[in-house]
Amino acid sequence: MNFVEELKWRGMLHDIMPGTEEQLQKEMTSAYVGIDPTANSLHIGHLVSVMMLKHFQTAGHKPLVLVGGATGMIGDPSGKSQERNLLDEETLRYNQECLKKQLEKLLDFNSDIENKAEMVNNYDWMKEYSFLEFIRDIGKHITVNYMMAKDSVKKRIGEESKAGMSFTEFSYQLVQGTDFYHLYKSKNCKLQMGGSDQWGNITTGTELIRRKTGGEAFALTCPLITKADGNKFGKTEEGNVWLDPELTTPYKFYQFWLNVSDEDAEKYIKIFTMLSEEKIDSLIEKHREEPHLRSLQQRLAKEMTIMVHSEEDYNTAIAATKILFGKATTEELKKIDETTFLSVFDGVPMFDMEKSKLDNGINILSLLADETQVFLSKGDLRRTIKGGGVSVNKEKVLSDEITVNSERLLNNKYLLVQKGKKNYFLIRVI
Repeated sequence: MNFVEELKWRGMLHDIMPGTEEQLQKEMTSAYVGIDPTANSLHIGHLVSVMMLKHFQTAGHKPLVLVGGATGMIGDPSGKSQERNLLDEETLRYNQECLKKQLEKLLDFNSDIENKAEMVNNYDWMKEYSFLEFIRDIGKHITVNYMMAKDSVKKRIGEESKAGMSFTEFSYQLVQGTDFYHLYKSKNCKLQMGGSDQWGNITTGTELIRRKTGGEAFALTCPLITKADGNKFGKTEEGNVWLDPELTTPYKFYQFWLNVSDEDAEKYIKIFTMLSEEKIDSLIEKHREEPHLRSLQQRLAKEMTIMVHSEEDYNTAIAATKILFGKATTEELKKIDETTFLSVFDGVPMFDMEKSKLDNGINILSLLADETQVFLSKGDLRRTIKGGGVSVNKEKVLSDEITVNSERLLNNKYLLVQKGKKNYFLIRVI
């Protein structure tokens, strides 16, 4: 597998320094990508650079993940309009461990292969530097003119910005350049990869290596991923789509990919999956013939949910999705865990009632019109039952004389009431 060619057809190559491809063809090469550890989970915006490392490892090269413990204490000005909050070491270390667990699903850290992935933290070497050592060993090799020419700096100190830029953030590219220099010396790392907004920071590293060692290092970036409508990729109304199932449930994660536009699905299936070019071309062709079936989105959502979570989580997401389209059975409903269940019915009207009222059974009319306000009157409820328009836990209510007891509860806590085809209500016992 030719790594650069792989990135090209997948739409994952933006800039590449001359000589990079020749270096990769010459020998097994180490490359690193930096990840910001200011949260205890990756989000799908991180997946682009992680997928670059995944393809890199598949091509026989060695991926390094650099957790920016030191740079996380400073703040990267690239693409930012203001400085971010700085974190303490304890928080950064905790976040690093959380990120490592997630990355172990995506990269091979643990086998005996020569090119197994490694994680490093730049705090481990930056903490040893005194200020005087840093400006003597690093600062003197890079001119202010060189640093001022970077787009990330120009945007922050030019007319576009009223806030200006602190010396802390101005020095960021020197710190990132030091990372590359350190990994070049200690790990024989000759390539840094990242988003296209990182080009300036990465090339500062290659310049520092050249000036301090006379050696050659390389840079490669991928495009910043956007949505077809121009909005930021990976954001929903609730915020980021996280890889941590506690922050974004596998069901919501699955739904994110399932609901992307046709245009985005064609782009994302190349970037975020390991499917072959031949397979992807076939899927796109089939999708264009019958776009209403959304087969491309379904395959994308499947690949992503299994890769990031598990096949079991994917199957749960499928079962949960069927609920909303009226195809789920009571048995399938009972198998869904509470977190997923509540994700599916997020925003649905919920009524609370005491569990003791269910222990001996309660008439359906009293349950839905007296104890809760699913129906405003028993007369309306009777008419709807007669017309076949009421279900409890996906079972149609055939008579207004039935009783409901606690044995029907889902997750020992909920009843799902459906009025008509699309109106859902939850009853929670407390």
